[in-house]
Amino acid sequence: MKIQKQCLGNTGISVSRAGFGVLPMGPAQLALPLEEGADLLIYGMEAGINFFDTAEYYQTYSYLRLAMDRWQAAGNNPAQLIISSKSLAPDYDGMMDAIEDARRQLNRETIDIFLMHEVRTGQLSQRQGAWQALCDAKEKGLVRAIGLSTHHVNVAAAAASIEELDVVFPLLNYAGLGIRIADEDGKERFAQAEEMLEAIRLCHEAGKGVYSMKAFGGGSLTATYQKALSFVFSQPDVDSVMLGFGRKSEIDDLINWMDGTMPSDYNPDISKKRVHVNQEDCEGCGACRSMCASGAIFWNRDNGLAEVDQEKCITCGYCIPACPVRAMIMY
Repeated sequence: MKIQKQCLGNTGISVSRAGFGVLPMGPAQLALPLEEGADLLIYGMEAGINFFDTAEYYQTYSYLRLAMDRWQAAGNNPAQLIISSKSLAPDYDGMMDAIEDARRQLNRETIDIFLMHEVRTGQLSQRQGAWQALCDAKEKGLVRAIGLSTHHVNVAAAAASIEELDVVFPLLNYAGLGIRIADEDGKERFAQAEEMLEAIRLCHEAGKGVYSMKAFGGGSLTATYQKALSFVFSQPDVDSVMLGFGRKSEIDDLINWMDGTMPSDYNPDISKKRVHVNQEDCEGCGACRSMCASGAIFWNRDNGLAEVDQEKCITCGYCIPACPVRAMIMY
């Protein structure tokens, strides 16, 4: 089975209904050898995936560059592979530097999609310089489409009314893990999936392309694999679902689910998965530590951020929804 394609909103960019999140193979998680990571990407391409998500701080451009070079050497057209990248840069120069770095490392004149990475409530105004850089880069032909990624309902809803914005990359899963929303006073709370779905609906009605992230909530919903996939893929306002892959078996599972050959009672074996703290995301707030009844979470003395003692961790997952920035992940 080849994965079906769909247009991202009004962008004219055709992407596979399932995308390939490249983060898991990088240094923040599995740290796969370069050749192994490129092999995994090509395995996804051969399965019909043409949509790939990366970011400046993921440090995964080298995997994509090698895979695209090998894909072209085999007689395929690398231009049909759609690359989405993003940057946390808050200002004009930082964002322009990030775009140029992506173009150089990926050996592409034009990056298909470039985003402001993980925009939080209140940051649309704070990162106006970065947004102007994206607008200018699109006008110059350095990128084809621009937008933002976010875990926050308020930001996703606001994106619907930004005329120059082409695409939105929101967090969405059936349990609402990691989704945040702010009230009129700016006070944040955990949100429900339905609240994010309403913001997504506004974006899609405005012609924005929408592709979602974290269908498995950072890995903690993998035990309900089919339920998690059914939820995100059934949403009419979501054009594509970006899934993180670190092993070929995970791509096989997706294909089996999508073509209907997966047994109804199947769930992947997660017995060897462990909870980790993504140090790039952790803010040292202590929310995860307060939820850990096993005393497995401690402070790293060097950087003041949370870490997990694997000998004490019982993989209950209670810390994962407690984290306000989705720094707790399971792999």
